Amino acid sequence: MTSAAPARTTAPESTVPGAGVDGSTTGQATPASPQTVGGHRGEPMGSRSHTDGAWQEKPVQTRSERFTSVKVGDFDQPSGHELEWKLTPIKLVADLISGELDGTPVEPSADDVDGYTLSWVDRTDLRVGSAGLPEEKASANAWSAFEKALAIDVTSETPTAFIVKRDGLGSGARAAHTVITAEPNSRGLVILENAGDARLTENVEIVVREGAHVTVVSVQEWNDSAVHLSSHFAQVGRDASLRHIVVSLGGSVVRLNPSIHLSGQGSNTDAYGLYFADAGQHLEQRVYIDHEAENSRSRVKYKGALQGEGAHTVWVGDVLIRQTANGTDSYEENRNLVLSEGTRADSIPNLEIETGNILGAGHASSTGRFDDEQLFYLQSRGISEEEARRLVVRGFLAEIIQQIGSAAVEDRLHRAVEAELMIAGAASAAAGTDAAVSE
Repeated sequence: MTSAAPARTTAPESTVPGAGVDGSTTGQATPASPQTVGGHRGEPMGSRSHTDGAWQEKPVQTRSERFTSVKVGDFDQPSGHELEWKLTPIKLVADLISGELDGTPVEPSADDVDGYTLSWVDRTDLRVGSAGLPEEKASANAWSAFEKALAIDVTSETPTAFIVKRDGLGSGARAAHTVITAEPNSRGLVILENAGDARLTENVEIVVREGAHVTVVSVQEWNDSAVHLSSHFAQVGRDASLRHIVVSLGGSVVRLNPSIHLSGQGSNTDAYGLYFADAGQHLEQRVYIDHEAENSRSRVKYKGALQGEGAHTVWVGDVLIRQTANGTDSYEENRNLVLSEGTRADSIPNLEIETGNILGAGHASSTGRFDDEQLFYLQSRGISEEEARRLVVRGFLAEIIQQIGSAAVEDRLHRAVEAELMIAGAASAAAGTDAAVSE
């Protein structure tokens, strides 16, 4: 029986200096204020000042004060030491962060479904910029380069699945922009499926209006060489609910960062994530939940599995409970299951609370190998060790897949996870054979 060493887990990171703005989401770039010097070694963190060229020594006091702009030139080139980039393989994504991008639209495929409208809109459309603005250079680069935004409007009264498929993006560096708008009191399930080759940086905006309940699922099943950077921005209105689900299985480097703002009283979000990293694969998620309004609720649960030399996952969870968010109920957790040696899982939960008048708030993080007692129990019932391992992993990840709400998509993802486990089993068997031969 192969023993897997626990993956490395980092401690929660502390607040570091940076540049602040008012956090508005009007669709226009927030004027750049004089910037600060930050980071662990005093390197510039935010953007350059274009007013008087001076640097202002004022530290960011809270997560909401990070600098935002739609202009790529407002951000300094990251060095890899910055808070937002220190766990990302910068050299592998440098062209997407600051290089020239192809912003022409790529037509997705989607069946006609009542209650959903798919269209291309100009950059000047009022929906563009209604959910949030870039906080880092790759996001701003995509915003600066896209020609038209893909608009998905939800007016459905029943949560019928609307699946938008995208592939054939090629190997050139590209930019994209998507805006999903759920009209008041609508019910929807939007699934964004990504496959094939890609070098893509993009922004996805989600606006959930008053009384609406919508699920947005982003599935990454890219080819092995694909690179994908994506920032998701969401605004959830009064008595509205957003279920946001991220599934990352394919790609060389995939970094998807959801920022969900509970801006309406009684707003709610459930943010789920599933990732399975193979040898040499980097899968990264940075989740930000912003409790702005009273009586808002959030639950964050991300689960990941790692196998193979150099498999690396990153999960950073930021929850901010503002002074105005009385009655907040919040909890976030990240669980990582290590299937082999040579992997690394960075798991960093952060919690900021500005008011004591809340129902509850907490976070949890764990990284470890198989539970020996679970394996022993299954093997004592006549199940082989290899099959017992697959059963444990399937059960571990099934909780997230079952949240999607589309039987066809859930079944396909279960099969995709099973395929990943078969690869792991084959690799383990090969390693055992090699060891036996060497002896």
